[in-house]
Amino acid sequence: MPEAALREPSRSSTRRQVIAPVAWGAGATLVLSVLILVGSRNLAHFDAALVGYTFSVLFATFGLTYRYAMWLQRPPTAMYWRRGWQAFLRPGWRRRNAGMWFRRVAEDVVANRFIFARNRLRGLTHMLIMWGCLIAVAITFPLVFGWLHFRPVPGDLSLYEAVAFGFPAFRFPHDSAIAFFLFHGLVWASFLVIAGVMLAVRRRMRDEGAAAVQRFAEDFMPLILLFAVSLTGLMLTASYTWMGGYAYTFIAILHAITVIGTFLWLPFGKFFHIFQRPAQLGVGFYKDAGRAQALAHCRRCGHAFSSRMHIEDLIEVEHQLGFTYEIPGDDGHYQWICPRCRRASLAMAQGALWRGRRGGTPLPDTRPLPMPVHVNPGLRQGPLGVEDADNFYP
Repeated sequence: MPEAALREPSRSSTRRQVIAPVAWGAGATLVLSVLILVGSRNLAHFDAALVGYTFSVLFATFGLTYRYAMWLQRPPTAMYWRRGWQAFLRPGWRRRNAGMWFRRVAEDVVANRFIFARNRLRGLTHMLIMWGCLIAVAITFPLVFGWLHFRPVPGDLSLYEAVAFGFPAFRFPHDSAIAFFLFHGLVWASFLVIAGVMLAVRRRMRDEGAAAVQRFAEDFMPLILLFAVSLTGLMLTASYTWMGGYAYTFIAILHAITVIGTFLWLPFGKFFHIFQRPAQLGVGFYKDAGRAQALAHCRRCGHAFSSRMHIEDLIEVEHQLGFTYEIPGDDGHYQWICPRCRRASLAMAQGALWRGRRGGTPLPDTRPLPMPVHVNPGLRQGPLGVEDADNFYP
């Protein structure tokens, strides 16, 4: 069994690792503050009643940027980040990679193909929540920051004019379809989010596999926050549309509390994966580059099982983390052994120990050894695609 040793970082190195993320967080917050100031024409179009929302977004900006910068400093993430950019900008592959980037954004980010491949209902759940939140953000942020506002057209009160960053953008009739969808966009977004939350809660309550590993803070808290924001937003619409403004002030305060609380919690909870997920695109280009280069061959059975670049990078990352998995002899390192042979090695070690106790002779270690074949090939158990098939070791 390989030995592992973990080196604790010094206090000075830890301090250096924190300083850079703090600077990035402060810089991103400053840039957003300047954009709010400029986009609202020196706060001329900024609604003072929305200042609480603005400061919560600024806090979330600092927290998200700080955490993202810290995440990028981790050796595995830093390796994938660096190799991903190198693979994307590799000479001779840039045009192909640009086209592949648009395809992967459309399939994995926009259409959530990787989630639909797992389960259609789960994919629909994620799709409803994602697009509901995106629509809400696209409408709310410009309004809160003063980047966008609407005003009646002087001389023709049947028209509205959209003003973006202080410049007239376009006009539309107040009773038109575009006005209906613009002024009720948050309503449609709330319906999408609530439907997605209901499906997510259904899965959490009925799927035994999900229920076995779920945690309140990571799995239920995001759903509760999304539901509270959407429901209180719909209550505002119901108050001024059908109830003559009854309890509007109380509902507005309640809605503000839920929204601000969500933004304050954003950097610390499960929603952080929203900002991590796009980095997965770089991992795809890294894997493409690995397939086009030399393969790593198992030093026991001689079969190819991964890209050589990936194994070498994995060994480097383990050394950076302070883990040592070197093996005496020709194998050199545990990562040069394929997954099947690792399991076989464990069984052979146990068999050799058993023979030693019984007075038998251990089996000779002749190379190359035949690749082990599992008695149960894992029928009807994955994989989800070509990439999963390449890495599926029953």
